[in-house]
Amino acid sequence: MYHHVKKLMYTVHVDAPDPRFGNMLLEQFGGANGELAAAMQYSIQGWNCEDMARKDMLLDIGTEELSHLEVVGNLIRMHLRPMKTERTAAEADPLVAIAGGGGVCLNNSIGAPWTADYLKITGDLAVDLRSNIAAEARAKIVYERLIGFTDDAGTKQALQFLMTREITHMRAFSAALESMEKPPFSIGTIAPTPHLVDQYVNASTGTGDDGETDHVGPWNQSHGLQIVGPDNGNALDVRAYDPIPGTEKTSRVDSTPVGDRKILKHDASKSNREKVA
Repeated sequence: MYHHVKKLMYTVHVDAPDPRFGNMLLEQFGGANGELAAAMQYSIQGWNCEDMARKDMLLDIGTEELSHLEVVGNLIRMHLRPMKTERTAAEADPLVAIAGGGGVCLNNSIGAPWTADYLKITGDLAVDLRSNIAAEARAKIVYERLIGFTDDAGTKQALQFLMTREITHMRAFSAALESMEKPPFSIGTIAPTPHLVDQYVNASTGTGDDGETDHVGPWNQSHGLQIVGPDNGNALDVRAYDPIPGTEKTSRVDSTPVGDRKILKHDASKSNREKVA
């Protein structure tokens, strides 16, 4: 059950309305990294979640994102107000001024309508939490960029509030993922192919026009990774390997696996041992 309280989560003040900036703000209302997308993503994940503790967290944060949407919507409305009466302001975005009446529209900053394609919902708790951490990071950097394009003090303070909450939520999602006590690269129930999973392909080789060359770093040498490719004489291991459900390390609060397990029920362990020997 939802209940609306008329008081904003954060009170917004705008001293100098800026319709062009109001248009930029639409990115955080109806854009891919905006508050509506976050609210829908976390809430739907929560409704699907089988673990009651993390379900509670997802619904807590999903509901807070609706409050953020309301704050952003009011901020946009204040900045767009001149569009209702001033031609020069309306010309900043005729779609918002004419079709939307100079008010909040469910579009992003370039007029593209909101779409459910923005949502990242897999039904796997660990995967969804990773998506949420990334979503909060993207929203944080968008707010930071918006702060850099306004001189209005009240607007900056509102955006600072919203930006800060993204980090709070990122910390909560990270803690929820860590508390599942899964190895960081364990996804699903089928373990990856041995040897192959450790091979990093050096697929971009040579020297570029700007002097760029091959580099070696933690991204291709840590976590058990080894570089393969034509330049070092090592080839990618493409030997066939049968998938075996139940071989990946899981958590007691993992989501129920999806798929007909009978299809993969045969014992492939013996043949796989022979293939990787």
